[in-house]
Amino acid sequence: MILEMLTLGALYTNCYIAGCSETREALIIDPGFDRDAEAEKVLTRVEQHRLELKYIVNTHGHPDHTAGNGLLKDATGAPIIIHELDAPKLTDSSKNLSLLFGLHVTSPPADQTLKEGDIIQAGKVQLKVLHTPGHSKGSITLLGDNVVFTGDTLFAGSIGRYDFPDASYNEIMNSLKRLATLPDHLKVYPGHGPTSTIGHEKRSNPFLQI
Repeated sequence: MILEMLTLGALYTNCYIAGCSETREALIIDPGFDRDAEAEKVLTRVEQHRLELKYIVNTHGHPDHTAGNGLLKDATGAPIIIHELDAPKLTDSSKNLSLLFGLHVTSPPADQTLKEGDIIQAGKVQLKVLHTPGHSKGSITLLGDNVVFTGDTLFAGSIGRYDFPDASYNEIMNSLKRLATLPDHLKVYPGHGPTSTIGHEKRSNPFLQI
């Protein structure tokens, strides 16, 4: 798998390019930027890897993970996919919380919605959708071979916020317990901050010790 992480946007979101080295099909996960220059940076890397974008995937509907959806879709035509419970956030600034901060950030609507157990495929890259609510109702984790993209559910040494209107401490703790059952060797690619492994987080992350 071709995998590249670019940290972009006002909140330093990790945007991932994940592609198949054989078929050259690719996914972009969490384009949290709203500037043309940053979109061009991502698209340039896609082109340099000789990839064709198949899907734009959002781990949840907050604008720091979705603001680049429209820029990428306009440039590539790739469909936007997100969990069904967070799909309404894409087009509604009051639901995605941007209005709360005096902004009006929206995205084109979802072309396809996801649910627990769905498989997102780009060539030989397969990511299984785990519904891991808590940071938002429709937060998902994407499980692949040797990798797991955790969005804002699990960070290196920390977790996502659970004080938003549709967030829940109990739900995120249940989601973390689920992630703690994954194999230790899996490399964790979070929505913000450095990478880690499931094993390291189980040993050192205080939120996984409860």
